[in-house]
Amino acid sequence: MSASSEPWVGRPLQRFEDDALLRGEGRFLDDLSPVAHSYHAAVVRSQLAHARIEVDASAALDAPGVIGVLVGADVMALSRPFPAGIDSGVPQYATAIDTVRYVGEPIAVVVARDRYLAEDAAELVDVDYDQLDAVLDPVAAAAHPVHERDFAYGDVATAMAQADLVLRQTFHVPRFTCTPVECYAVVADWDATAGRLTTWANFQGPFTLHGVAAAALGLKGDHLRLLTPPDSGGSFGVKSSVFAYIVLMGLASRHLGVPVTWIEDRLEHLASSAAATGRTTEVEAGFTTDGRLIALRYDAIEDVGAYVRAPEPATLYRMHGSLSGAYTVPNVAVRNRVVLTNTQPSGLNRGFGGPQLYFGLERTMAIAARRLGIDPAELARRNLIPAAAMPYRTPSGALYDSGDYAACLDHALELADYAALRTQVETARADCRLAGIGLACIVEPSISNMGYITLAQTADERALTLPKSGNAEGASISINPLGGITVRLATTPQGQGHRTVCAQVVADTLGCTPDDITVLSEMDTASVPWTVASGSYSSRFSGVAVGAVQAAALKLRAKIDAIRAHAGDDALSLRRVAGMAHWNPEGLPAGEEPGLSAVAFWAPPTLDPPDDEDRIASSASHGFIVDICAVDVERETGEVRVLDYITVHDAGRLLNPLLADGQVMGGFTHGLAAALYERHVYDEWGNLMTASLVDYLTPTAPDIPALTIGHLASPSPVTALGAKGIGEGNTMSAPVCVANAVADAIARDDVELPLTPPRVWQLLNGQGAT
Repeated sequence: MSASSEPWVGRPLQRFEDDALLRGEGRFLDDLSPVAHSYHAAVVRSQLAHARIEVDASAALDAPGVIGVLVGADVMALSRPFPAGIDSGVPQYATAIDTVRYVGEPIAVVVARDRYLAEDAAELVDVDYDQLDAVLDPVAAAAHPVHERDFAYGDVATAMAQADLVLRQTFHVPRFTCTPVECYAVVADWDATAGRLTTWANFQGPFTLHGVAAAALGLKGDHLRLLTPPDSGGSFGVKSSVFAYIVLMGLASRHLGVPVTWIEDRLEHLASSAAATGRTTEVEAGFTTDGRLIALRYDAIEDVGAYVRAPEPATLYRMHGSLSGAYTVPNVAVRNRVVLTNTQPSGLNRGFGGPQLYFGLERTMAIAARRLGIDPAELARRNLIPAAAMPYRTPSGALYDSGDYAACLDHALELADYAALRTQVETARADCRLAGIGLACIVEPSISNMGYITLAQTADERALTLPKSGNAEGASISINPLGGITVRLATTPQGQGHRTVCAQVVADTLGCTPDDITVLSEMDTASVPWTVASGSYSSRFSGVAVGAVQAAALKLRAKIDAIRAHAGDDALSLRRVAGMAHWNPEGLPAGEEPGLSAVAFWAPPTLDPPDDEDRIASSASHGFIVDICAVDVERETGEVRVLDYITVHDAGRLLNPLLADGQVMGGFTHGLAAALYERHVYDEWGNLMTASLVDYLTPTAPDIPALTIGHLASPSPVTALGAKGIGEGNTMSAPVCVANAVADAIARDDVELPLTPPRVWQLLNGQGAT
């Protein structure tokens, strides 16, 4: 590449990361040997959903190559329960202690000379089960929730009484998970002399969970060193939950006095990693005859599985500021309840609370449009927040930073040729075919406020603790004596292209080219600048991480400019400046330190703690998405075919349009999977019926329809470069957009995800979906 007056930021550069990956030269954790002479672990897991247990590991201890076995009694003696956002009354350790609470829960860890011997010996661990009743129905469990809070903004009761149309409908979003190509991986090495644990794991953050893991291990934070590999084979949220296995393998290494390696297999991952929460929401909405939404009331039941595991109950509260979605509804209330069931614990999943919220809200808008006799696009238009109102404060406290929602809707309608699409649907119906159109208008929050989880507490309870707020990131840049530039990140990417974008940002600031820059994405909590908010989640990279990188580059640029001015040559090459800074520190301007390096932290300025009325800006920036899709449904089988899908995004300034579209396509595929394929299913005893990729269906490349992508840009005034998140939005919008299209096609209000052929067939034949 050569220098250019055109900024590097904004260009659709190919990812620098791809060359090594395409050559098969990626460096994933299982490719590395960070510790010599490591032993290998196999995990013994529960075969029942709920039972008291007694464990006998004597036969396994006598097996060839086995160095030891860690059981619940050892875990309880060596560690503490995991801290969580609320006290559920059911503490969780790294293994079951006396009672198992879901199929797949760890019971023991067998450590042997190699994985084969460990797996063989694990089968010799004898577990005696005294089976207990399993709780599997979250609605029934809601009679005794482990957490409950009510919130009200405006006067919902009066507005409902004045409404011309009041809709009440219950919506259910099932539990589904992420299926990254690479499952969990952990290497743990206990240093008995220093009382320190070093772990390598494909952990994505957030690094709040580093403190959770350290607390469970009973260690000071600096005594738990966590490193991530240069490459990670996808995550989509789920790898945040590997922290529980960091603790488990750390305990095994400490107990047995050897380094321990554990590589998760697919069965373990599906059964025992994490899944999104399931949510059952009763939505009540009040409309005027002309289609104005004047009141919303939610009653949400959140199924987090067997334990409230950090960061839960975050899924309920991450979207709290956006309860009103993209609409000007002034009166909003919500009742939140969290329940435990005997299923695997929940964790981060792409969209994190968005699919659950928008499925109820946008289905409600579609139902209202039909009952009011108003086209769904027109109903949305009458309620969208106007551009002139930006920045807009929602009733529950979010600050929508910028956007022209009506312009995005118009652009989506134009790309879809909406009038012609409607004509095609009517023609199909005249031929007795089942066809429909779906619409979804959603706000995509990004850069989560670390204080939103404290909404689980009342204002009085919050007043007794230190306030939590903000979302900050750190980065460092060093220039060596020959002018080589190295950037270090704390964002733990899993394929998003962070290295490419950071090189573009630094190149613009320092006046060089991106290929002059080396970006190191592997994380080391002992040496990389980071904060509790660090990591790859809530689409925070383009807003916060890039801000930290640019801030560090600006510090360096100021020093470089000062050295050039002192030398009397504004055109002095970067290599020459670096040589002066390293080799001739006495020749530097007065007050300048030797060398060329900078560390910087950056945070958006709008993320305060919750106020006394429970209002919070739960995210810093807010994109906007309009999705339109057309489907037909085969009457004989219930198969849904997506004929057309259009998505328009306002993600502010696009730092790299090629990577942005890649994120859109990935989010769409994830959302389509939730719409048509994926859910975890348990039988009446709590056995997981979707424990392999034969039963847990995921779409493959031929299953993904063509996607038309459009962009408008309203740069964010609260991020460093005006960018907003774009990685999660279609995971929030696609499930409900497809559901709206199917509901339109089959004329049923009670559609449920996923819309598999058998479930749609049941609806077509007058049955409820199972």
